[in-house]
Amino acid sequence: MIRVLLVDDQPLIRSGFRALLDIEDDIEVVAEAGDGSQALALVREHLPDIVLIDVQMPIMDGIEATRRIAADPALASVHVVILTNYGLDEYVFNALRAGAAGFLVKDIEPEDFLHAVRVAARGDALLAPSITRRLIHRYVTQPQPTPGRATALADLTNREREAVALVAQGLSNDEVADRMVISPLTAKTHVNRAMTKLHARDRAQLVVFAYESGLVARRDS
Repeated sequence: MIRVLLVDDQPLIRSGFRALLDIEDDIEVVAEAGDGSQALALVREHLPDIVLIDVQMPIMDGIEATRRIAADPALASVHVVILTNYGLDEYVFNALRAGAAGFLVKDIEPEDFLHAVRVAARGDALLAPSITRRLIHRYVTQPQPTPGRATALADLTNREREAVALVAQGLSNDEVADRMVISPLTAKTHVNRAMTKLHARDRAQLVVFAYESGLVARRDS
């Protein structure tokens, strides 16, 4: 059973998502919150698998709540997915750095929303295509890698670096395996080892690392 915490300051939006989730046999909404502070208390109480959280809320916003969840070792099994609108591009990077496993836009189709919850519960990074395009555009137009990130590449094997670069392009483990001509299990092993070496909480943070380190080459915009 996938246990979900819904966090949004608009009750109508929470109700809409809850209605979709409640009819699924393998998903349970364990609680709802109207701000990040409430969310933190409920996360510690219920230890959900997924926290679906809005960005802009009173008292404590979704990014700060995400940062605190990711920083708590007792909550390591909790995956945070940010619920956002198309116009919130400036929040994407900060939330990923804070530890978000991914993003969903609020006008997502119901079947895609349910699939996304299950993907996030498996621990896979989840970035809506529109968000991914904006994230990549932001990084490819930056002239220099972030200082200190590039040196961490020395800890990775050549195959691990190749796998991380492909993950940064949005490829799944199966797609990484096809590109590298290896088995999906081996691809997953490369990705997991890279995450361990780079202290990445999830695949989404590998995307951030790949661009900050310069592993994925920037292009002229």
